[in-house]
Amino acid sequence: MAEPILVDARGHHCPVPTLKLRKAHEAAAAGAELVLLATDPMARIDAPHFAGQVGATVLDVTDLDGGVIRIRVRKAP
Repeated sequence: MAEPILVDARGHHCPVPTLKLRKAHEAAAAGAELVLLATDPMARIDAPHFAGQVGATVLDVTDLDGGVIRIRVRKAP
């Protein structure tokens, strides 16, 4: 399986994290895993909402050190 695609949006505010995720998702192959790193709490709402719109699956949402939120998404096959 391919390495996850890292989308680093730390330090950016809404809507930038989701826009970066959208751009990476559009370029990703079917079935690819994308990992969004964000510090904006709105990413918890916006990224899963975006995933639902495009038929992607949210694998998990995890709080990391330093206020970083990691959201793992799998693009539909």
